[in-house]
Amino acid sequence: MNRPSGFPIRTVVAGIVLSAAGLITIVSREGYTDTAVIPTRNDRPTVGFGSTFHADGTPVRLGDRTTPARALHTAQAHIAGEEKRFRASLPGVTLTQGEYDLYLDFTYQYGTANWQGSSMRRQLLVGNYRAACDGLLQWKRAGGYDCSTLVNGQPNKVCWGVWDRQQERHAKCIAELGQ
Repeated sequence: MNRPSGFPIRTVVAGIVLSAAGLITIVSREGYTDTAVIPTRNDRPTVGFGSTFHADGTPVRLGDRTTPARALHTAQAHIAGEEKRFRASLPGVTLTQGEYDLYLDFTYQYGTANWQGSSMRRQLLVGNYRAACDGLLQWKRAGGYDCSTLVNGQPNKVCWGVWDRQQERHAKCIAELGQ
């Protein structure tokens, strides 16, 4: 596909790493908590910047505590592991830096297993970038709720942030396509 000038260039995924802007997006969207919480109903406990595991691999438990510096270290360690598996899941695929960052952000939130089985990954493997972007909008559930539904005409307070985040990713993804 010929890209108009001014649009990002695609690079083979094996040669890309998460950008500083991508890291900031992940930690800012996850938010910070110094004490472990359950972010949405039926979810796992998280601490720091959405970490479900400590840097040593042990699962986060309610009552666990952290500091901002330790939380950032844990998030970076988790992201580095996810990033390795993410790159391996897309052999020969080319992405823009923005696409890479947002799909890795998805993987950080939903996990590698969900990424591996996603329509996004399948579409990227066959070069269907628009369908991959649209696949982001299928991920709108959390804790047994459809987070995209309105309740009495208002956003679903239980998990609207999940849907809001997917819409933001989708908009960024479409922008990367120049559409």
